[in-house]
Amino acid sequence: MALRLDDGEPAVRLERVEKRFGDVVAVNSIDLDVRDGEFFSMLGPSGSGKTTTLRMIAGFELPTSGRILLHGRDVTHDPPFERDVNTVFQDYALFPHMSVGDNVGYGLMIKKVPRGQRSERVAEALRMVRLEGYERRRPGQLSGGQRQRVALARALINRPRVLLLDEPLGALDLRLREEMQIELKQIQQQVGITFIYVTHDQGEALTMSDRLAVFNRGRLEQVGSPAEVYERPTTPFVASFVGTSNLLSGRVARQVIGTDGTFTVRPEKIHMLEPAEQPAADEASALGHVTKVIYLGPETRYIVELDAGAELVVAQQNLETSSSEALALEGKHVRLTWKRIHNLALAGAGDAEPAAADGAELVAGGQPA
Repeated sequence: MALRLDDGEPAVRLERVEKRFGDVVAVNSIDLDVRDGEFFSMLGPSGSGKTTTLRMIAGFELPTSGRILLHGRDVTHDPPFERDVNTVFQDYALFPHMSVGDNVGYGLMIKKVPRGQRSERVAEALRMVRLEGYERRRPGQLSGGQRQRVALARALINRPRVLLLDEPLGALDLRLREEMQIELKQIQQQVGITFIYVTHDQGEALTMSDRLAVFNRGRLEQVGSPAEVYERPTTPFVASFVGTSNLLSGRVARQVIGTDGTFTVRPEKIHMLEPAEQPAADEASALGHVTKVIYLGPETRYIVELDAGAELVVAQQNLETSSSEALALEGKHVRLTWKRIHNLALAGAGDAEPAAADGAELVAGGQPA
């Protein structure tokens, strides 16, 4: 089935949805449309409201106020079984005493689908997740990645119009998680179902999503494609949480960029030159010295203390640089340059975490993007 990303009626619409737990506002009056057929991620740190939002879409939590619509139908107060959605959880929630086939077909059995038709659909769902021939095995005989595929097949077999995934890869090791990211995206494109994926992992969201929403303290900070959110963050929080960034403000912004405000520039956009080399007309420039070298194999990160009295981080790929050559740059005086188009002005600088009141500093998410 082809992927649908039209501008028609959204698969999911949230209208001023709020959720309170006593005095705690978990989700603060958000508006959001998820398009039919897209892979949409909700990204944010723990406690940002993303999982609560997913649970309200699923029907496991009721909003304190606002409306939730699925394909135009108001389901705000409908129980989960009356919503055309299924959920895949991090802990798989498989029945250990049942075979893989019975786990996958459990929902069809509850719906009293005939055995023959049920077997055909179980086989089809297992083929979709590359587990043909595993029908008679028990969950305890499978690896973590295989159990996750079984949980996915069980959710897909009911043919929901929206599939909700709550950090489903969180229990897997890094290599398997990266493999499953690619597989999940391929499966989503194959079946054409709307996927809404909750994660705190920036790499996952950037890898798989057609669009993503960045959550912070119950609010939506930014919604857009991975490239838009990474290349053009609109707030200091997004710049800091999605990947790694430098924030420049106050005196340093005035001296380096030539204007007031708070700006971000990504470390990989910055070039390191000899101090005597002059920047091009379309480049910003700052002098400083390398205080720390972090060799990461494919790339090296350099912490540079500017003569203006602040720090920037520079990321360079090690195309021809050895570890000894990179480490030898520690203490060296350098000139940093970057295209002025990569100076991105940020709104809401007062909400930055950490705040960049008067200087420049590295702000980094949970893992480099």
